[in-house]
Amino acid sequence: MRSRFDEQLAQLERELIEMGALCEESIALAAKSLGDGRLARQVAPLDTEIDRKERDIESLCLKLLLQQQPVARDLRQISAALKMITDLERIGDQAEDIAEIVISGQVNEGEELLRDMAASTIKMVTESVDAYVKHDTMLAEKVIAEDDIVDDWFDRVKHTLIRRMTTDPGEGERAVDLLMIAKYFERIGDHAVNVAQWVIFSVTGTHKEG
Repeated sequence: MRSRFDEQLAQLERELIEMGALCEESIALAAKSLGDGRLARQVAPLDTEIDRKERDIESLCLKLLLQQQPVARDLRQISAALKMITDLERIGDQAEDIAEIVISGQVNEGEELLRDMAASTIKMVTESVDAYVKHDTMLAEKVIAEDDIVDDWFDRVKHTLIRRMTTDPGEGERAVDLLMIAKYFERIGDHAVNVAQWVIFSVTGTHKEG
């Protein structure tokens, strides 16, 4: 019975890795698509796949809870996975939101302003899922600390765009689009922090918010 349970836990980890990889791909594609509507249109199918993964993982978690008798650490791992998939699904949604702005807006190719912010955000998502798989609380703490970097990038982008709108009112609509994209990246970073906090809970039994 325990060996079957361990196999299902391993399957849960594999599914989470796959969902995290889809989220990384979706964010990276959304960031790369700035100014390229063709690339931006490839994000929505990824979000559909992320949604499907969320349903599959939720079903597996409920099966583990109802059909098995998990001990405390197993229970924390399953509970954390259920929380994490909600944040991962929202990451997929926000990558799609970015793509929709690109498709309908005035975002030019090669917006250097957002490149580093996007890279920092993708790194947080990658490390948060990696921390879960490795049961690595130190890596999870690193992700939480990295949120300050993404927040700083958002502030820099915001102030740059405000100056741009002040000096050239004709840039207003495009600047608003870029500010919305930056805000979505910042929110993705927040969701990566949530994932990292649930990693810590799954290992220690302690959940710290903020």
